[in-house]
Amino acid sequence: MRNIVIAATAVLGFAGGIALASPELAKSSGCTNCHDVEAKKVGPSFKSISAKYKGKADAEAQLTTMLSEAKKHPATKGSADDKKTLVKWILSL
Repeated sequence: MRNIVIAATAVLGFAGGIALASPELAKSSGCTNCHDVEAKKVGPSFKSISAKYKGKADAEAQLTTMLSEAKKHPATKGSADDKKTLVKWILSL
């Protein structure tokens, strides 16, 4: 039982680290050139994006595809994993 608690704590700590790293990842990926967490810049705020997609079952896939295909959104820097991490962070706001 003790090992399960330790393992769960480690996993949650790691997941929290990913979430905390996302603002820095957004900056290093160039996202913050056009987006801000709270305010509209060239593009919508991350919070308004989150609100728009809240409750949609395919939100994560839809946003990840949008970033990857660069059709409705300019091309973005970052790996596929980075894009998934950013999308999860945005949807958590």
